[in-house]
Amino acid sequence: MPELPEVEVSRRGVAPHLENQEISHVIVRDHRLRWPVSAELEQLGGAHISQVERRAKYLILHTSKGYVIVHLGMSGALRVVPAETPTVKHDHVDLVLTSGFCLRFNDPRRFGCWLYSKEHPSLAHPLLCELGPEPLTDVFDADYLFAASRGRQQSIKTFIMDNHVVVGVGNIYANESLFKAGIHPKRAAGKVSKQRYQKLVPIIKATLAKAIEQGGTTLQDFTQVDGQPGYFKQELMVYGRGGKLCMACSGRLKEIRLGQRSTVYCPSCQR
Repeated sequence: MPELPEVEVSRRGVAPHLENQEISHVIVRDHRLRWPVSAELEQLGGAHISQVERRAKYLILHTSKGYVIVHLGMSGALRVVPAETPTVKHDHVDLVLTSGFCLRFNDPRRFGCWLYSKEHPSLAHPLLCELGPEPLTDVFDADYLFAASRGRQQSIKTFIMDNHVVVGVGNIYANESLFKAGIHPKRAAGKVSKQRYQKLVPIIKATLAKAIEQGGTTLQDFTQVDGQPGYFKQELMVYGRGGKLCMACSGRLKEIRLGQRSTVYCPSCQR
């Protein structure tokens, strides 16, 4: 599933083509995504797009007639193409612009979403209104994370992956950040010291920023808007390397399941 860096890469790819443009019409070929595609989207003809924002793993298109919420799901991809470009299988939604281009959404597994909100969804929509802070902002710091962790018995890995605590630290980046910080993924969040949070938070920020710079991580489905893969996979030190040698100590990496997600760590480097 695309995580925060992949969604931010998609946002940066489509924003220059959408912002300050006018919607001609919206074509919905299949309403059966994770939730039914909002019928209001087909009434957006003539709306002006002022901004493409990302909140957690959602893209929010600000228009003069309301807000469009887009989620890539597990296999969704966005492309900006000439509007007359022939469609292919699983091209479910086109946002057609008066410029002659369109934003095309392809989603083989149909776990993505295209929804509408009259008000800004961060304030009004149930999918977004209770999310935690963005990890690349100043609000997310060691003081905040330490305070939020007090009394928490859940593992530090599932804690930092909780979108009510902080958004967008998905499985890949949680594995990598905890390894770099030397923190065992099963350690109880409430028993991680403030000093260790002071080390972990900058590492989370740097890991996500590096992934965005590299165009995200391509493991199976994700590609950038121009069809190119994300190159952060080459930077991975533990994720997907269970049983292989640790790049730091040459010990054997161990793979377990935490919160039903694959978790790889070094028993020697992470305590």
